[in-house]
Amino acid sequence: MPLTTAAPSLAEEVRADFPILNQDVNGKPLLYFDSAASSHKPMAVLEALQRYYLTDHSNVHRGAHTLSGRATDAYEAAREKVTAFVNAASFKEIVFTRNATEAINLVAYSWGMTELKAGDEIILTTMEHHSNLVPWHIVAERTGAVLKHVRVTAEGEFDLDHYRELLSEKTKLVSVVHVSNTLGTITPAKEVAELAHQQGSKVLLDACQSVPHMPIDVQDLDCDWLVASGHKMCGPTGIGFLYGKLDLLRSMPPFLGGGSMIQDVFLDHSTYADLPERFEAGTPAIAEAIALGAAIDYLNKIGMDRIHAYEQEMTAYLFEKLNAIEGLTIYGPQPKADGSGRASLAAFTVKGLHPNDLATILDQSGIAIRTGHHCTQPLHRELGISGTARASLYIYNTREEIDTFVAELKGTIEFFRNLMD
Repeated sequence: MPLTTAAPSLAEEVRADFPILNQDVNGKPLLYFDSAASSHKPMAVLEALQRYYLTDHSNVHRGAHTLSGRATDAYEAAREKVTAFVNAASFKEIVFTRNATEAINLVAYSWGMTELKAGDEIILTTMEHHSNLVPWHIVAERTGAVLKHVRVTAEGEFDLDHYRELLSEKTKLVSVVHVSNTLGTITPAKEVAELAHQQGSKVLLDACQSVPHMPIDVQDLDCDWLVASGHKMCGPTGIGFLYGKLDLLRSMPPFLGGGSMIQDVFLDHSTYADLPERFEAGTPAIAEAIALGAAIDYLNKIGMDRIHAYEQEMTAYLFEKLNAIEGLTIYGPQPKADGSGRASLAAFTVKGLHPNDLATILDQSGIAIRTGHHCTQPLHRELGISGTARASLYIYNTREEIDTFVAELKGTIEFFRNLMD
């Protein structure tokens, strides 16, 4: 009877596409468990960046010559790729920004400062990234709007009952994270939007930790805005995007003034361009947008359903191993048996040990994890801790890496406990 060979895992298929992973750190093979902070880039993305600068570099939308035409075509083709990737209704609903933080600020300053008034209520959550807290702090200070925050449950889930209690006719905006970068919690975004819209509220979704990892359909979610960052989804730094419903974006005044976002300029006034140029003042991040388009091509070639399924498998395995370590506490919901129900990251503490000490020793073994408050200080205060260690997975991570990580983590814990004995 012929022997059968197991099909290679997704990570085994794609790993060679990420040359940065093929190196030693402190004399050990690099094990990168920090993709929630920033993912690595496949060769297709690096080549897109190089190709643009070697052959096509020119400013966009402004020149009649060949290079400008090629650059413009590639830049706008990237916008079309983003449009299809999140299933927006029109390319005019996609605005390129430097990152998700700028995209949230765009909404805060353009819509928030003009539409909100004293007594209006903004609903956030206690697990928001600072980028979805600070802009609304500024808006509330300047407009008199009131901030309210949805709790997380004891299990680390979005508290739908509390959310329902907070919603009222005063609610004008609900701005929530889709997937928590600390808890791994997946917010029931579709239900959140439906309930908000029943009150006449707008909904912004911070999708930085969901867009790279699962299929996203903005029309199905029915959010009014959605933001994401390219560097977390195999793209370069310096590029992100804002999705907004067409009529809503058209109703918003420009966020920045300057070249490209105008129709006509006179000495004493200006008229503004149509979408999306209205919100893209100045020379944009042309190469970065084109490379983001290449990243989307790469992810689409794999398939977002397949990526999501693989990460669920890895999540189940990671939690199985971490849950067996004595004295280790993981924050956020536990995954279901198949790894579903949460994101592929684990923020944890070990009793009696500081997360920074764990990470420092692990780094000596070539293992990269994140420590600190992960830009979620209010959440960590709610949890009664100053910081956590976080291991986060992506398409290029393997079971063997999880085994190595857990073995080194156990050894590090034992090392510190022996020092304290």
